[in-house]
Amino acid sequence: MEPISKTYRKKIVEMMQFSKNQEAVTSENVYQQSNEQILPYINSMVGEQLLPGSELKHFEYFKELLAKAKAGESCMILAEHYSNFDLPSLHYFLIQQGPEGEELSRNIVAIAGMKLNEENPVVSAFSEAYSRIVIYPSRSLLSIKEPKEMVMEIYRSRSINRAAMKALDELKKQGRIILVFPAGTRYRPWDPSTKKGVKEIDTYIKSFDNMILLSINGNILRINPDQEMSEDLVEKDVLILNPSPVIRCKDYRNQIKEATKFREDKKQAVVDHLMADLEGLHEDMEQNRRKVLGSDSKQA
Repeated sequence: MEPISKTYRKKIVEMMQFSKNQEAVTSENVYQQSNEQILPYINSMVGEQLLPGSELKHFEYFKELLAKAKAGESCMILAEHYSNFDLPSLHYFLIQQGPEGEELSRNIVAIAGMKLNEENPVVSAFSEAYSRIVIYPSRSLLSIKEPKEMVMEIYRSRSINRAAMKALDELKKQGRIILVFPAGTRYRPWDPSTKKGVKEIDTYIKSFDNMILLSINGNILRINPDQEMSEDLVEKDVLILNPSPVIRCKDYRNQIKEATKFREDKKQAVVDHLMADLEGLHEDMEQNRRKVLGSDSKQA
């Protein structure tokens, strides 16, 4: 494994010529439309890292979700999160499905933390290839120690997130499919808390009509523990994206609330159940992926 900045130095330099200027996130720019000039560069990187056997399962479930979105129902994808190439890989696989997949890929709007916009120009360029609504993650406030700074950042976070929720409401009414990572961060094996779903996801489930759960098995861009995102490590791997059938959000949420009615924190109970369902999808598919790899070694 080596840093993506080294493996794809030439492509990244060329890609950066098409990048817009990196800018701070405000309540005025929370929705950011994809910059399609960058997509071919990222697609070529993803394609080069995928080993034979990599695939998107059950495209028919995505077609059904798109049909519901076009019929006026609000739809979302709730996905596992291991890598900054999770969203690019989904787009890559969808495009391989032909015109319907290309339509679906253009229809997706991801919920993204503002760190992707503000941390590094290269990371920002990768992010801007995809349509997204930028939010201020609640986790980001945990590292602030100075009281005055905390007050200012709480005000900023509320302003950004109010605008983000307004943009989300408008986009889902337009038939766009919202992609959410319910853990709110990439999974780090050395920190089990990064696989715990954030409580706010219950509000998403409550406000949408339909959803698909998406497990992600394999990882072609691994977190570099000691470096910033632009130094994440590329690795060839078998990558399998496996969706659930389309789920009615109201029914799903009601069933969980009934089963966990004696839990004090019912919102977290819904999210914990969701993460367990994602983990179940992941474990089932990992057995198949290891057969493709021809190895009993467990990866991602």
